[in-house]
Amino acid sequence: MTAARIHRLLLSQFRNYTAASLRVEADLVALVGANGAGKTNCLEAISLLSPGRGLRRATLDDIANRHGDGSWAVSAEVEGALGLATLGTGIEPRRDDAAASSRRCRIDRENVSSAAAFGDHLRMVWLTPAMDGLFTGPAAERRRFFDRLVLAIDSEHSSRVAALERSLRSRNRVLEERCQDSHWLDAIERETAELAVAVAAMRGETVMRLGAALAARGAGSAFPSADIALDGWMENALRTEPATAIEDRYRAVLREARPRDAAAGRTLDGPHLTDLRVVYAAKAMPARDASTGEQKALLIGLILAHAQLVAEMTGITPLLLLDEVVAHLDPSRRRALFAELQRLGAQVWMTGADPAAFADLAGGEVFDVEDGRIAARAD
Repeated sequence: MTAARIHRLLLSQFRNYTAASLRVEADLVALVGANGAGKTNCLEAISLLSPGRGLRRATLDDIANRHGDGSWAVSAEVEGALGLATLGTGIEPRRDDAAASSRRCRIDRENVSSAAAFGDHLRMVWLTPAMDGLFTGPAAERRRFFDRLVLAIDSEHSSRVAALERSLRSRNRVLEERCQDSHWLDAIERETAELAVAVAAMRGETVMRLGAALAARGAGSAFPSADIALDGWMENALRTEPATAIEDRYRAVLREARPRDAAAGRTLDGPHLTDLRVVYAAKAMPARDASTGEQKALLIGLILAHAQLVAEMTGITPLLLLDEVVAHLDPSRRRALFAELQRLGAQVWMTGADPAAFADLAGGEVFDVEDGRIAARAD
């Protein structure tokens, strides 16, 4: 089993960082500073060294330092599945007459086609305060959250999800036309069905395996187990039926629903509407009905189980990014969390405003963050 680790992180013109360099030796890393100092910005920079759009899903222009030239860069010396490597991403300065710059990704200073290639070296799992309302928020947020969990296992998953969304948009545009080309619609729906089944199949496998990992955590943890399921007919049907049969069924559904979907202006059936159902196992209670503290504990338990699953399925113990994770935990739960993280054997980056919250971080490194500067805390 390989544990992904960052040994050195370099930031240039990234958010509120003009330039920053950070060397790390420990597995448990805490970034401490006031609100707005740049702690989450640092985690976001790291998250961009994985497939996808990072933990904030920000646009490329939003990431650049507002006092810079529009460019930004993130680089890290990492130890991962393929040994030591340098991963980097960013955008070049934009000339006044030039089109918007596209994001570039490099491994050992050689260009790669996309951030999906970073998945060969390391995997990441993260938890942010924005996820605290996950169980009570809209289905779209839970679906995006779960797709991120799938992506940590299969680095091509986000590409398939994006392709499915494009295919659905193409179908919707054709349905808007007064004189629809049925042959063209047949072709689009064939592609849509193939992509939908591929997305649903990986989701289904992940929820099954993650459910088993959650059950294996038992009742002794400070972070309780949850029962999870996907509320989507396609994901559930794939458990007992062949993919080809599901593709045929979905094509028939799409064909029959053309008048309805044309009137609605969108496709009203498919895995793009799937929801994630979470139940607090010990109380047999939907997570949305649990207390705020219970929901936070359930979410942490889910992330810990997922990190273990990623390690088992990929052979890479993932990097964990935990933003403000200890802020609302009592001392006993903080100690329990640190102990579980140490047993996981992952490199974990945490943030917090109060240095005292990390007093029990045995063997960890604490860094002070202030106005876009990072420095190791003096002993």
